[in-house]
Amino acid sequence: MRIHHFLHARHDKHERHGLHGGHGRHDGHPEGRGRSRRERLFDAQDIRLLILNFLSTGTAHGYELIKSIEALAKGEYVPSPGIIYPNLTLLEETGAIRAADSPGGKKIWELTEEGKAALEQQREEVTAVISRLASLGVLGDNRRIPEVQRAIHNFKIALNTRLAKGDIPKETLYKIIDTLDQAAKDIERS
Repeated sequence: MRIHHFLHARHDKHERHGLHGGHGRHDGHPEGRGRSRRERLFDAQDIRLLILNFLSTGTAHGYELIKSIEALAKGEYVPSPGIIYPNLTLLEETGAIRAADSPGGKKIWELTEEGKAALEQQREEVTAVISRLASLGVLGDNRRIPEVQRAIHNFKIALNTRLAKGDIPKETLYKIIDTLDQAAKDIERS
């Protein structure tokens, strides 16, 4: 089946976009020499599966698909138009979706029989992607708890204040590292 092969294909052009669809959010580089993109949680294949999944419930414009993905992740992940629209075009080229008539002149997309079959063949993968999106929503909810926000803020201030002082003795640096490692273990095991 042509669409099955396509859904598993990796397209570098689409893979280069990071977790937030190129919005420029970054985490600190582990060695402190620069900034790097956050680890990618969703690749082009995941996006194509999400598109097919949302279109299995009815027709949608590209913008509506972006908003559906954002809603499932409770705002913690928002695919950019640069991720969604090229994948819509690619899915159309493979016959998985087609443009339907729309009164507003914008393209509205619908799933084809071939797309339905491809989606059904990859139900486990779709379920896993949806689960990752929902987990991001839970993470965001928990991160927004005021006490958690306050604790994270205090932690960052204390760490940055201490690391901003020059010539940190090795013993102090090791103590900071050990404290960070222990805090991470305590959180993981809680």
